[in-house]
Amino acid sequence: MSLRGALMVIETASASIVDVKEPGMVARKSVTLFSEESPLTLASGKTLGPISVAYQTYGALSPRRDNAVYVCHALTGDAHVAGRHHPQDRKPGWWDGFIGPGKAIDTDRYFVICANVLGGCQGTTGPRDRNPQTDVPWGPEFPFLTVSDIVQVHQALVEELGIERLLAAIGGSLGGMQVLEWAARFPDRLASAIVLAAGAKLNAQGIAFNAVGRRAIYADPAFNGGWYYGEGEPPRFGLALARMIAHITYLSEQSIEMKFGRKLQHSAELTYDLLRETEFQIESYLHHQGKTFVERFDANSYLLLTRAMDYFDLVESHGPLPHVFRKTDARFLVVSYTTDWLFPTAQSREIVRALLEARRHVSFAELESPHGHDAFLIDSQLPMLGRLVTPFLDTTYRDQAGG
Repeated sequence: MSLRGALMVIETASASIVDVKEPGMVARKSVTLFSEESPLTLASGKTLGPISVAYQTYGALSPRRDNAVYVCHALTGDAHVAGRHHPQDRKPGWWDGFIGPGKAIDTDRYFVICANVLGGCQGTTGPRDRNPQTDVPWGPEFPFLTVSDIVQVHQALVEELGIERLLAAIGGSLGGMQVLEWAARFPDRLASAIVLAAGAKLNAQGIAFNAVGRRAIYADPAFNGGWYYGEGEPPRFGLALARMIAHITYLSEQSIEMKFGRKLQHSAELTYDLLRETEFQIESYLHHQGKTFVERFDANSYLLLTRAMDYFDLVESHGPLPHVFRKTDARFLVVSYTTDWLFPTAQSREIVRALLEARRHVSFAELESPHGHDAFLIDSQLPMLGRLVTPFLDTTYRDQAGG
């Protein structure tokens, strides 16, 4: 089968998902994995345990335990992938338009799991949690993490839930990296892998943007070498600036022009005032992104997880890609977006070529979207993605049951 035969371009469509039930209220759960006596050995050689993992589940596990779909979240995501914790919540989970009864990943049929990543700040053990050896927050002393370490915790959670093999792991961006690592490190534990807007490594441009974001945090006087917990003020300015820089990479030139162009924020004319920070609407938008981000994220977690992205290199860790993929019988769905310049389509094609060389089952789509890297998270783009994911999951589930 040629690469040309594996490629297809899906045009943007205006169809929408309607008349579906809400998944309702959902509770965050927690489990302790590993221990001081039996810790997790990290890629760095250090050990960590116990590890508390915050996760949420949706739907019911089948009697055969063969319908579990694991959602791997992106850099600043969390376990709250769908539904609401309280009726008063202003917003549902970050992929609520995609997961739930009757939706693309149908929780009437599938058991969905999503956990906050190791090193995060939304319930799973991370830098702002207490170091059991010192009884103070880990801060900058939290062990260096890799995507491999994160996936080992995911797999431990799956085993804790009594699941031998996942029907699928799905994720975009850093989540897609986790899916690729899962297929490489635990090749017999996935029936399928869905990789969205991701690559087998982060390119130099992505590493560069991460480096500038981290520098913004380091340069904030409130950072204090990472020891800002307690009564001190966290590095809000630096973290907000890091988020503003990163957010630019999630958009596309087309989406920015469509939404903002050169429109002014507060007046009809230029003010010629150097001290006015938000003269243009795009400036105001980025400031808002930074301001809201610091209310929910921890700077030390941001440093850890961006470095984990930088270090991720499937070839460096596991060998040539065809060799890696020959070890698994999982089928793959790989999706890229036309205006994604953080993980351009060329990186997805590299994965597809390797899968074809390894003679694995792979489907590939480059989706037409003006929204850049964030397209897989945007509600208006989800119906298009759902038309790929839903039949892919259905076919995998049917074939698995038939086997």
